[in-house]
Amino acid sequence: MADYFQLFSAFVVVFLALYYYFTSTFDFWKNRGVPGPRPIPVFGNAKDVVLGRETLQLYITRLYRKYKDEPMFGIFVRGSPNLVLCDLDLIKDVLIKDFTMFEDRGITVVERVEPLSTNLFNLEPERWRPIRKSLTPVFTSGKLKEMFPLILECSNQLEGCLEKIIEQGGLLDCREVAARFTTDAIGSCAFGINMNALSDEESEFRRIGKEIFKSDFQALMKLTFREALPQFYNMLGFVLPQNEITTFLTAIVSETIKYRKENNIVRPDFINLLMELKENPHKLENIDMTDTLLTAQAFVFFAAGFETSSTTIGHALYEMALNPDIQDKVRNEIREHYTKNNGKWTYDDVKDMKYLDKIFKETLRKYPPGQLLRRRCNTNYTFNGTKVTIPKDTMVLIPLYAIQTDPAIYPNPDVFDPERFNEDVESTRHPMTFLPFGDGPRNCIGARFAIFQTKLGLIQTLRNYKVDVCDQTMVPYVRHPIARVFTPKQRIILKISKV
Repeated sequence: MADYFQLFSAFVVVFLALYYYFTSTFDFWKNRGVPGPRPIPVFGNAKDVVLGRETLQLYITRLYRKYKDEPMFGIFVRGSPNLVLCDLDLIKDVLIKDFTMFEDRGITVVERVEPLSTNLFNLEPERWRPIRKSLTPVFTSGKLKEMFPLILECSNQLEGCLEKIIEQGGLLDCREVAARFTTDAIGSCAFGINMNALSDEESEFRRIGKEIFKSDFQALMKLTFREALPQFYNMLGFVLPQNEITTFLTAIVSETIKYRKENNIVRPDFINLLMELKENPHKLENIDMTDTLLTAQAFVFFAAGFETSSTTIGHALYEMALNPDIQDKVRNEIREHYTKNNGKWTYDDVKDMKYLDKIFKETLRKYPPGQLLRRRCNTNYTFNGTKVTIPKDTMVLIPLYAIQTDPAIYPNPDVFDPERFNEDVESTRHPMTFLPFGDGPRNCIGARFAIFQTKLGLIQTLRNYKVDVCDQTMVPYVRHPIARVFTPKQRIILKISKV
């Protein structure tokens, strides 16, 4: 009997120790007077997120609707406290006014097992600052004007692809064709390589692109493992071989650089800038610009550049099919500019198309590729106008999708209405109500490129072609529940025809 009692006592002690371990932080927000849902052991508030049933973005959107009259609310992801901001002025403080205290995105960088995670989007402030400063020149309006003919050439090839689709029955897979176009544009502008994604459906670059954004259960479990146990996950780099994406892109970047050096080739593109950084390490403040670190920057430009723009093009065309009056109006604007410039598109032509710009913005409002901004505080911080103080390393989340679909800010948010972005209407809204590219010093470095790449794709698709819904079109729209980027649950199929 004594043995059983000792065994039972040991079990109780272990149980209580584990319970304390998993709940010891659960008074964190209550002690600071911050409202929020009640957490449970092991999962915190994110049970469905941890189990792969939904994304953190979707979960926070639901909570935002409950707590949006509060300046902020607190949640726990497993045992880690996260603060979600609802107040727009506090968001502006974090992103802009007090940015130096929130430079870090708080994303796990696991260099050993995922070398390409050392990219500009993920990097900690110490490496992010000099690399961002050095890469910025390639994304200026002047550099974009130099790249414009390259993007235009790819958009002309898009027209040939659309003609072929019409000949084969006219069923257009919007996101797939758009991704092939943006893959070619990134290849030309960043790498100086013809990736042939538009002409070859089996293009190796397109296949790698699909692999990067795969949203299956295995990818979700890998992400969960990486965020829950980053140090242990990183140790796997000692035993696991490099994945196919790392091997492929490292080879492409190193071979391209070698070829250009041997043949004295200079192009106004991303690879050329990386070569300059490699040859002038003093610009990076003692950062060792290894081949892996170089490739990581090329990787994020390739991955973010093709996926975010292609989903935006796909969503815009979907809304054009659902709203033929809007489609006709933007087509008239496209044709007016085409006639005015005698069929020779210029950078300024695209910039001057006001209605197209409204459609672009409304698409990003309703379907932002990224739905959440993350920042980690690097010091103890008290929010302006409140008594709430958070300690160093606390994660702060900005629910941009929830804000951009808040009916108090955008009435009837499910309705696609480009007139929301008339200048007089837009000027009445708080600047933090539209954040598809983020804001402040750590906003999207490639925003200008994405804007013009997306608009040229839409111009070439809508000038001479009409998109309509068909029997295979997903109506109503259903979003993918666990995808990292805002994407539909199934393909967007539209009927395309000549106007």
